Amino acid sequence: AMPTLFCHLFSGDIHQYLTFVSVILIVVSVCTATGAWNWLIDPDTQKVSFFSSLWNHPFFTISCITLIALFFAGIHKRVVAPSIIAARCRTVLAEYNMSCDDTGKLILKPRPHIQ
Repeated sequence: AMPTLFCHLFSGDIHQYLTFVSVILIVVSVCTATGAWNWLIDPDTQKVSFFSSLWNHPFFTISCITLIALFFAGIHKRVVAPSIIAARCRTVLAEYNMSCDDTGKLILKPRPHIQ
């Protein structure tokens, strides 16, 4: 029962959470890159002060602050952590000739024959 519990805990729900967090990170990164491009190609950027330039480009400023805040909140760790947990569970299950697939189903492997 315990290995099945681990497989279910770290499979379906983690994939949904990982997808959600990854989509947020990708959207904010694309918004920041797009805002940065518009900020850099604006001819007024070179003529005004740095803070005035940021004030003139609120899309870039807000998306950049959001991206920095997400990294300080540890979103980059949350993207990697589920795969580490799943890999560790598979390592533990391998010691008992078991594994689990990406959907959370427990896979029982045949016992090795000891002579």
